[in-house]
Amino acid sequence: MKKKIFTILAFVAASASVQTASAQLALPAPSPSATVTQTVGLTDITIEYSSPGVKSRAIFGGLVPYNEIWRTGANSATKISFSKDVTIEGTKIPKGKYSLFTIPMQGEFTVMLNKDLTASADSYKKEDELARFNVKTKAVEARERLAFMFSNFSDTQTTIDMEWEKTRVSFNVMLDTDMQSSENIEKELGRTWRTYNSAARYHLDNNKDLPTGMKYVNQSLSLKEEWFNTWTKAQLYAAMKQPADAHKWAMKAKELGDKNPSGFFFKDQVEKAIVDWKPTTDKKGKK
Repeated sequence: MKKKIFTILAFVAASASVQTASAQLALPAPSPSATVTQTVGLTDITIEYSSPGVKSRAIFGGLVPYNEIWRTGANSATKISFSKDVTIEGTKIPKGKYSLFTIPMQGEFTVMLNKDLTASADSYKKEDELARFNVKTKAVEARERLAFMFSNFSDTQTTIDMEWEKTRVSFNVMLDTDMQSSENIEKELGRTWRTYNSAARYHLDNNKDLPTGMKYVNQSLSLKEEWFNTWTKAQLYAAMKQPADAHKWAMKAKELGDKNPSGFFFKDQVEKAIVDWKPTTDKKGKK
């Protein structure tokens, strides 16, 4: 009897060991999860999706039927989030997270953003939509797994591409980065000379409103005169095609910078500008 009980216990232990090993077995997911994030200007855009493979199957018009709502990935609906308000294909979208559905058709897709993050193709409700628009497809080289990516982006816009099999679907996202930057500047102004100087350099470096940049650098100089804000004023004058004033302020920047050589990190640029912007004289000695 004892021998029989021992045999049963040994069998149970062996079975448990096999089940534990099986539970710990790691294998590739059929449609692995993926997340892609891009900062565009001041806005973070994130797309979360599951990436199915072609696996020698016909995809669009086959595995993914035409003219039917698709979750645009595997497992659950793809999610897209924006850290700030954006405009997608002409429709304003508040910052937040949304589900992304599509309706594939021959030659084009209908793209929909929906407020319901738990929506499925079967439970989809049009009244929860924020945007719906059509975009043309483009033929591309074969891509085994579905992938989202960002292309052609600048501080104020980006294109979001979805590729799978031999099809690309793209849509444009516009961002109000200039207004957001101006709002951030206004919030910070008045604190230190560096803040005003940074505001001035934003307009200078991005060739925005140069007179406004000059206003900010003058405010910076009224708080404290340093080589850096003096150099900013020189550069603004140069950008405004006033080389004589640019030279004058570059000379002042060098004078102040030479008093603190360890912190004069644009010394070479300032000295080159002094030579480049030096006023010339005509044959009669007039400037």
